Amino acid sequence: MTATVKGPASYFPSIEKKYGRPIAEWQDLIRSSSLTRHMELVDWLKAEHGLGHGHANALVAHTLREDGGR
Repeated sequence: MTATVKGPASYFPSIEKKYGRPIAEWQDLIRSSSLTRHMELVDWLKAEHGLGHGHANALVAHTLREDGGR
């Protein structure tokens, strides 16, 4: 039986399909940004890269969690 992916990572397949970039590339963009606050990063991904709110939120939440909150 395959475990179901939950939380922000559950959005990753649709993010890669819709925007044509691997998750690692989105995470590199987030990590290289001078912005540090969750919603600043979400708003930036939406405005500069055309992501929808849910996808941007999932990427930021997952990346910040991996990085220990920045």
